Amino acid sequence: MKKRTNATNPGAQRLNLKQLKAWESLGYGMFIHFGMSTFDGDELSMGDKPSTAYAPDRLDVDQWVQVARDAGMKYAVLTAKHVAGHCLWPTKHNDYNVATSGNKTDAVEAFVKACEKRGVAPGLYYCSWDNHNRFGSQTPTYSDFKRAFTTVEYRDFQMKQVEELLSQYGPIAEMWIDIPVVLGPDGRRKQYEQIHRLQPDCLVMMNAAFQDGSKMDAVYDSVWPTDLMSLERWLPRSGGGYNPWHRISHGLRRTKFTGGTEDVPESNQDYYIPAEVCEPDARHWFYMPGDQPRSDAELLGIRLICRERKANLLLNVPPNRHGVIPKMHVDALMRLRQNIDRSRV
Repeated sequence: MKKRTNATNPGAQRLNLKQLKAWESLGYGMFIHFGMSTFDGDELSMGDKPSTAYAPDRLDVDQWVQVARDAGMKYAVLTAKHVAGHCLWPTKHNDYNVATSGNKTDAVEAFVKACEKRGVAPGLYYCSWDNHNRFGSQTPTYSDFKRAFTTVEYRDFQMKQVEELLSQYGPIAEMWIDIPVVLGPDGRRKQYEQIHRLQPDCLVMMNAAFQDGSKMDAVYDSVWPTDLMSLERWLPRSGGGYNPWHRISHGLRRTKFTGGTEDVPESNQDYYIPAEVCEPDARHWFYMPGDQPRSDAELLGIRLICRERKANLLLNVPPNRHGVIPKMHVDALMRLRQNIDRSRV
Protein backbone atom coordinates (compact mmCIF):
# COMPACT_ATOMS: atom_id res chain seq x y z
CA MET A 1 0.00 0.00 0.00
CA LYS A 2 1.10 3.59 -0.53
CA LYS A 3 2.42 5.53 2.39
CA ARG A 4 -0.03 8.18 3.59
CA THR A 5 1.22 11.01 5.74
CA ASN A 6 -1.41 13.73 5.54
CA ALA A 7 -4.23 14.60 7.90
CA THR A 8 -6.86 13.14 5.59
CA ASN A 9 -5.83 9.68 6.78
CA PRO A 10 -5.44 9.83 10.58
CA GLY A 11 -5.37 6.05 10.80
CA ALA A 12 -7.54 3.71 12.86
CA GLN A 13 -5.00 3.22 15.66
CA ARG A 14 -5.96 4.22 19.22
CA LEU A 15 -3.26 6.89 19.55
CA ASN A 16 -3.28 9.85 17.18
CA LEU A 17 -0.48 10.61 14.74
CA LYS A 18 0.80 13.51 16.84
CA GLN A 19 1.38 11.18 19.79
CA LEU A 20 3.07 8.55 17.64
CA LYS A 21 5.26 11.10 15.88
CA ALA A 22 6.31 12.44 19.29
CA TRP A 23 7.48 8.93 20.24
CA GLU A 24 9.31 8.61 16.91
CA SER A 25 11.05 11.93 17.58
CA LEU A 26 12.73 10.35 20.63
CA GLY A 27 14.63 8.22 18.15
CA TYR A 28 17.15 6.59 20.45
CA GLY A 29 16.77 4.81 23.76
CA MET A 30 18.53 2.46 26.18
CA PHE A 31 17.27 -1.05 26.86
CA ILE A 32 18.42 -2.18 30.32
CA HIS A 33 18.44 -5.93 30.93
CA PHE A 34 19.11 -6.47 34.62
CA GLY A 35 17.77 -9.04 37.06
CA MET A 36 18.14 -12.65 38.12
CA SER A 37 19.76 -13.59 34.79
CA THR A 38 22.57 -11.15 35.60
CA PHE A 39 23.42 -13.31 38.59
CA ASP A 40 22.69 -16.87 37.46
CA GLY A 41 24.36 -16.38 34.06
CA ASP A 42 21.39 -17.73 32.09
CA GLU A 43 19.53 -15.32 29.81
CA LEU A 44 16.58 -17.74 29.73
CA SER A 45 16.73 -18.47 33.43
CA MET A 46 14.82 -21.41 34.82
CA GLY A 47 13.62 -19.21 37.68
CA ASP A 48 14.76 -21.83 40.19
CA LYS A 49 17.44 -19.81 41.97
CA PRO A 50 16.58 -18.36 45.41
CA SER A 51 15.59 -14.72 45.51
CA THR A 52 18.74 -14.00 47.54
CA ALA A 53 20.85 -14.85 44.46
CA TYR A 54 19.94 -11.38 43.19
CA ALA A 55 22.49 -9.36 45.18
CA PRO A 56 24.06 -6.28 43.55
CA ASP A 57 26.47 -4.79 46.08
CA ARG A 58 26.92 -1.35 44.48
CA LEU A 59 23.57 -0.82 42.79
CA ASP A 60 23.53 2.60 41.10
CA VAL A 61 20.38 3.00 39.03
CA ASP A 62 20.99 6.73 38.62
CA GLN A 63 24.29 5.90 36.87
CA TRP A 64 22.40 3.85 34.25
CA VAL A 65 20.13 6.74 33.39
CA GLN A 66 22.93 9.32 33.50
CA VAL A 67 24.87 7.20 30.98
CA ALA A 68 21.77 7.02 28.76
CA ARG A 69 21.34 10.79 28.85
CA ASP A 70 25.01 11.48 28.24
CA ALA A 71 24.96 9.08 25.30
CA GLY A 72 22.20 11.15 23.67
CA MET A 73 19.39 8.71 24.45
CA LYS A 74 15.94 10.19 25.01
CA TYR A 75 14.22 7.24 26.69
CA ALA A 76 15.03 4.01 28.53
CA VAL A 77 13.25 0.70 29.11
CA LEU A 78 14.01 -1.45 32.19
CA THR A 79 13.30 -5.18 32.51
CA ALA A 80 11.00 -5.10 35.54
CA LYS A 81 10.40 -8.85 35.19
CA HIS A 82 12.16 -11.19 32.78
CA VAL A 83 11.95 -14.95 32.11
CA ALA A 84 13.22 -15.82 35.60
CA GLY A 85 10.06 -14.30 37.09
CA HIS A 86 12.05 -12.36 39.69
CA CYS A 87 10.65 -8.84 40.08
CA LEU A 88 12.70 -5.67 40.45
CA TRP A 89 9.98 -4.10 42.59
CA PRO A 90 8.40 -5.34 45.88
CA THR A 91 5.26 -6.79 44.32
CA LYS A 92 2.43 -7.86 46.61
CA HIS A 93 1.53 -10.81 44.43
CA ASN A 94 4.44 -13.17 45.12
CA ASP A 95 7.57 -13.32 47.25
CA TYR A 96 10.07 -13.70 44.39
CA ASN A 97 11.16 -10.08 44.27
CA VAL A 98 13.61 -7.53 45.61
CA ALA A 99 11.96 -7.47 49.04
CA THR A 100 13.29 -10.99 49.71
CA SER A 101 16.55 -10.61 47.77
CA GLY A 102 20.16 -9.76 48.50
CA ASN A 103 19.42 -6.08 47.71
CA LYS A 104 16.02 -4.75 48.73
CA THR A 105 16.10 -1.55 46.66
CA ASP A 106 12.95 -1.00 44.63
CA ALA A 107 14.84 -0.75 41.33
CA VAL A 108 11.73 0.27 39.39
CA GLU A 109 11.10 3.21 41.70
CA ALA A 110 14.76 4.24 41.57
CA PHE A 111 14.73 3.96 37.78
CA VAL A 112 11.64 6.12 37.25
CA LYS A 113 12.94 8.76 39.66
CA ALA A 114 16.32 8.81 37.91
CA CYS A 115 14.57 9.25 34.56
CA GLU A 116 12.58 12.18 35.90
CA LYS A 117 15.76 13.72 37.32
CA ARG A 118 17.75 13.29 34.08
CA GLY A 119 15.02 14.21 31.58
CA VAL A 120 14.79 10.69 30.12
CA ALA A 121 11.39 9.16 29.34
CA PRO A 122 10.90 5.94 31.40
CA GLY A 123 9.68 2.66 29.94
CA LEU A 124 9.14 -0.74 31.56
CA TYR A 125 9.47 -4.29 30.23
CA TYR A 126 7.38 -7.24 31.45
CA CYS A 127 7.81 -10.80 30.18
CA SER A 128 4.82 -13.13 29.77
CA TRP A 129 7.20 -16.10 29.62
CA ASP A 130 7.66 -16.76 33.33
CA ASN A 131 9.47 -19.89 34.50
CA HIS A 132 8.91 -19.24 38.21
CA ASN A 133 5.29 -18.07 38.38
CA ARG A 134 3.67 -20.60 36.08
CA PHE A 135 0.21 -21.27 37.56
CA GLY A 136 -0.05 -24.32 35.32
CA SER A 137 1.17 -22.50 32.19
CA GLN A 138 3.43 -24.19 29.67
CA THR A 139 6.39 -21.94 28.95
CA PRO A 140 8.74 -22.33 25.95
CA THR A 141 11.37 -23.60 28.40
CA TYR A 142 9.34 -26.74 29.06
CA SER A 143 7.78 -27.02 25.60
CA ASP A 144 8.25 -24.86 22.52
CA PHE A 145 6.74 -21.65 21.23
CA LYS A 146 4.06 -23.43 19.21
CA ARG A 147 2.76 -25.35 22.23
CA ALA A 148 3.38 -22.76 24.95
CA PHE A 149 0.35 -21.18 26.62
CA THR A 150 -0.73 -19.35 29.75
CA THR A 151 -3.58 -20.20 32.09
CA VAL A 152 -6.32 -17.84 33.24
CA GLU A 153 -4.63 -17.83 36.66
CA TYR A 154 -1.32 -16.71 35.21
CA ARG A 155 -2.91 -14.01 33.07
CA ASP A 156 -4.72 -12.68 36.14
CA PHE A 157 -1.36 -12.62 37.97
CA GLN A 158 0.24 -10.67 35.11
CA MET A 159 -2.59 -8.16 35.01
CA LYS A 160 -2.22 -7.54 38.75
CA GLN A 161 1.52 -7.00 38.44
CA VAL A 162 1.21 -4.70 35.43
CA GLU A 163 -1.36 -2.71 37.38
CA GLU A 164 1.19 -2.24 40.16
CA LEU A 165 3.81 -1.05 37.68
CA LEU A 166 1.48 1.45 36.03
CA SER A 167 -0.24 2.79 39.15
CA GLN A 168 2.60 3.16 41.67
CA TYR A 169 5.43 4.95 39.88
CA GLY A 170 3.98 7.80 37.84
CA PRO A 171 3.83 8.27 34.05
CA ILE A 172 5.42 5.52 31.95
CA ALA A 173 6.15 6.34 28.32
CA GLU A 174 6.35 2.81 26.91
CA MET A 175 5.19 -0.57 28.23
CA TRP A 176 7.01 -3.51 26.66
CA ILE A 177 5.18 -6.86 26.81
CA ASP A 178 7.51 -9.66 25.75
CA ILE A 179 6.37 -13.07 24.41
CA PRO A 180 2.75 -11.85 24.07
CA VAL A 181 1.89 -14.85 21.87
CA VAL A 182 1.43 -17.02 25.00
CA LEU A 183 -1.35 -14.73 26.25
CA GLY A 184 -3.60 -15.60 23.31
CA PRO A 185 -5.80 -13.07 21.47
CA ASP A 186 -8.16 -12.42 24.37
CA GLY A 187 -5.31 -12.16 26.88
CA ARG A 188 -3.47 -9.65 24.68
CA ARG A 189 -6.60 -7.59 24.15
CA LYS A 190 -7.31 -7.42 27.89
CA GLN A 191 -3.67 -6.58 28.64
CA TYR A 192 -3.63 -3.84 26.00
CA GLU A 193 -6.88 -2.34 27.25
CA GLN A 194 -5.68 -2.42 30.86
CA ILE A 195 -2.48 -0.54 30.04
CA HIS A 196 -4.34 2.18 28.20
CA ARG A 197 -6.99 2.41 30.91
CA LEU A 198 -4.32 2.93 33.57
CA GLN A 199 -2.09 5.20 31.47
CA PRO A 200 -3.80 6.50 28.31
CA ASP A 201 -0.62 8.11 26.94
CA CYS A 202 1.59 5.05 27.42
CA LEU A 203 2.60 3.30 24.19
CA VAL A 204 2.24 -0.48 24.20
CA MET A 205 4.88 -2.65 22.59
CA MET A 206 3.82 -6.24 22.00
CA ASN A 207 7.10 -7.82 20.93
CA ALA A 208 6.96 -9.18 17.38
CA ALA A 209 10.54 -10.49 17.62
CA PHE A 210 12.54 -11.34 14.51
CA GLN A 211 11.23 -9.55 11.43
CA ASP A 212 12.04 -6.53 9.29
CA GLY A 213 8.93 -4.39 9.78
CA SER A 214 7.63 -4.73 6.24
CA LYS A 215 4.49 -6.77 6.92
CA MET A 216 2.28 -6.54 9.96
CA ASP A 217 0.16 -9.46 8.77
CA ALA A 218 3.15 -11.76 9.23
CA VAL A 219 3.08 -11.25 13.00
CA TYR A 220 -0.55 -10.20 13.55
CA ASP A 221 -1.65 -13.43 15.25
CA SER A 222 1.07 -13.20 17.90
CA VAL A 223 1.09 -9.49 18.80
CA TRP A 224 -2.18 -7.74 18.07
CA PRO A 225 -3.24 -5.30 19.45
CA THR A 226 -0.14 -3.14 19.69
CA ASP A 227 0.88 0.51 19.23
CA LEU A 228 4.42 -0.29 18.09
CA MET A 229 6.25 -2.94 16.09
CA SER A 230 9.49 -4.42 17.40
CA LEU A 231 12.37 -5.53 15.20
CA GLU A 232 14.42 -7.70 17.55
CA ARG A 233 18.02 -8.15 16.38
CA TRP A 234 16.85 -7.03 12.95
CA LEU A 235 17.07 -3.86 10.89
CA PRO A 236 14.29 -2.20 8.90
CA ARG A 237 14.02 -3.61 5.41
CA SER A 238 16.01 -1.66 2.84
CA GLY A 239 14.74 -0.18 -0.40
CA GLY A 240 11.69 1.42 1.19
CA GLY A 241 10.44 -1.93 2.47
CA TYR A 242 9.77 -0.61 5.96
CA ASN A 243 6.51 1.31 6.13
CA PRO A 244 4.74 2.31 9.37
CA TRP A 245 1.36 2.16 7.62
CA HIS A 246 -0.25 -1.26 7.78
CA ARG A 247 -3.63 -2.47 6.65
CA ILE A 248 -5.20 -4.51 9.43
CA SER A 249 -8.25 -6.57 8.55
CA HIS A 250 -9.32 -7.36 12.12
CA GLY A 251 -9.35 -3.94 13.75
CA LEU A 252 -12.15 -2.29 15.70
CA ARG A 253 -13.94 0.92 14.84
CA ARG A 254 -15.46 3.10 17.57
CA THR A 255 -19.03 3.71 16.37
CA LYS A 256 -21.45 6.22 17.90
CA PHE A 257 -25.08 5.29 18.34
CA THR A 258 -27.98 6.59 20.37
CA GLY A 259 -27.05 6.21 24.01
CA GLY A 260 -23.31 5.66 23.65
CA THR A 261 -20.56 4.13 21.56
CA GLU A 262 -19.54 0.61 20.57
CA ASP A 263 -16.49 -1.07 19.08
CA VAL A 264 -17.44 -2.97 15.95
CA PRO A 265 -15.24 -5.04 13.64
CA GLU A 266 -13.92 -3.11 10.68
CA SER A 267 -11.96 -4.71 7.87
CA ASN A 268 -9.21 -3.17 5.78
CA GLN A 269 -8.38 -0.20 7.99
CA ASP A 270 -5.07 1.62 7.94
CA TYR A 271 -3.01 1.70 11.14
CA TYR A 272 0.11 3.76 11.75
CA ILE A 273 2.46 1.43 13.70
CA PRO A 274 6.02 2.80 14.10
CA ALA A 275 8.98 0.44 14.45
CA GLU A 276 11.56 0.06 17.18
CA VAL A 277 14.77 -1.89 16.58
CA CYS A 278 16.11 -3.55 19.74
CA GLU A 279 19.72 -4.67 19.64
CA PRO A 280 22.29 -5.45 22.36
CA ASP A 281 25.42 -3.34 22.27
CA ALA A 282 27.39 -6.57 22.77
CA ARG A 283 26.24 -10.14 21.98
CA HIS A 284 24.08 -10.90 25.00
CA TRP A 285 21.15 -9.04 26.52
CA PHE A 286 22.27 -9.52 30.12
CA TYR A 287 25.78 -8.91 31.42
CA MET A 288 28.08 -11.84 30.78
CA PRO A 289 31.77 -11.76 31.79
CA GLY A 290 33.98 -11.17 28.76
CA ASP A 291 31.13 -10.04 26.48
CA GLN A 292 32.71 -7.04 24.78
CA PRO A 293 30.77 -4.22 23.08
CA ARG A 294 30.57 -4.41 19.30
CA SER A 295 33.01 -2.43 17.23
CA ASP A 296 32.53 1.31 16.85
CA ALA A 297 31.86 0.82 13.14
CA GLU A 298 29.14 -1.76 13.74
CA LEU A 299 27.36 0.32 16.38
CA LEU A 300 27.53 3.40 14.17
CA GLY A 301 26.14 1.44 11.24
CA ILE A 302 23.16 0.20 13.27
CA ARG A 303 22.39 3.70 14.51
CA LEU A 304 22.67 5.31 11.09
CA ILE A 305 20.53 2.67 9.37
CA CYS A 306 17.78 3.06 11.97
CA ARG A 307 17.87 6.83 11.61
CA GLU A 308 17.88 6.72 7.81
CA ARG A 309 14.98 4.25 7.67
CA LYS A 310 13.04 6.14 10.36
CA ALA A 311 12.88 3.45 13.04
CA ASN A 312 13.70 4.07 16.68
CA LEU A 313 16.73 2.27 18.11
CA LEU A 314 16.52 0.76 21.60
CA LEU A 315 20.13 -0.21 22.26
CA ASN A 316 20.65 -2.62 25.13
CA VAL A 317 23.38 -1.84 27.66
CA PRO A 318 23.68 -4.31 30.59
CA PRO A 319 24.64 -3.40 34.17
CA ASN A 320 27.01 -5.90 35.78
CA ARG A 321 26.64 -7.93 38.98
CA HIS A 322 27.68 -4.93 41.06
CA GLY A 323 24.70 -3.05 39.63
CA VAL A 324 26.60 -0.54 37.48
CA ILE A 325 27.19 -0.24 33.73
CA PRO A 326 30.84 -1.22 33.14
CA LYS A 327 33.29 1.34 31.82
CA MET A 328 33.84 -0.50 28.53
CA HIS A 329 30.13 -0.11 27.70
CA VAL A 330 30.07 3.52 28.81
CA ASP A 331 33.13 4.31 26.67
CA ALA A 332 31.60 2.57 23.64
CA LEU A 333 28.42 4.63 23.98
CA MET A 334 30.32 7.90 24.28
CA ARG A 335 32.38 7.10 21.19
CA LEU A 336 29.16 6.26 19.38
CA ARG A 337 27.70 9.65 20.29
CA GLN A 338 30.83 11.38 18.99
CA ASN A 339 30.64 9.40 15.75
CA ILE A 340 26.95 10.23 15.35
CA ASP A 341 27.66 13.92 15.89
CA ARG A 342 30.40 13.79 13.24
CA SER A 343 28.02 12.10 10.80
CA ARG A 344 25.74 15.15 10.94
CA VAL A 345 28.50 17.51 9.85
